[in-house]
Amino acid sequence: MTVDDSTRRPVLDRLTKAAGSPGTGAYVGLLSLVVLAASGAIGLALRTPWLFPSLGPTVMLIFGAAKDPSSRPLNAAVGHGVGIGAGVLCLIVFGMDGQPSAPDQGLTPGYLLAAAFSVAITAFVLSALKLPHPPAGATTMIISLGVIADPIGILSMASALAFVIIAGWGLNALLGTRPSPREA
Repeated sequence: MTVDDSTRRPVLDRLTKAAGSPGTGAYVGLLSLVVLAASGAIGLALRTPWLFPSLGPTVMLIFGAAKDPSSRPLNAAVGHGVGIGAGVLCLIVFGMDGQPSAPDQGLTPGYLLAAAFSVAITAFVLSALKLPHPPAGATTMIISLGVIADPIGILSMASALAFVIIAGWGLNALLGTRPSPREA
C-alpha cells in the first residue's frame, strides 16, 4: 500500500496547487487574521498595546513568504529586538524621552533625528548580521517617534512580537510550511 504524497505536502503548497493565488491568499489572510486577532485580544485583556503597525508586515512575511530569509523567526526576533533597542537609544539621545509623541505635538528636529538614526542603526546592524527583517524599521520608528515609548508599552511590544513570531512559526510548522534554514 502506498501513501499519497499529496497529503504530505504543506497546506500552503496544496492550496496554491489547487486554487493558485487565491489559495495562497486564503492561507496568508486567514492565518494573519487568527494571529493578529489573538494578539489584539491579549492586548484588550491586559489593556496594553499588543497591536501596532509593524505586526502587520511581520505576519504577512511569516505566512506569505515563509521561505524568504527575512521571514525566519530568528530574523524577526533579532530584527525587532534591535529595532526596539535602537528606538529607545535614539529617543533618549535626542532628548525626546518623556515628550509628547510626534503625532501629538508634530515632528520636531529631535524626533526627526531620533527616527532617522534609529532606522539607520537598525538597518546597519541587521545588514551586518545578515538577518534582514524590514518590519523592524517600523518598530524602531514607533518608539523613536514616541508613539509607544513608556517602559510598559515597550515591554508590551516585545511581548506581542514574541507571541506573533512564536504563533506564526508554530502555525506554519503545524501546517507543514517551514522557513528556510539560515545560510552561513
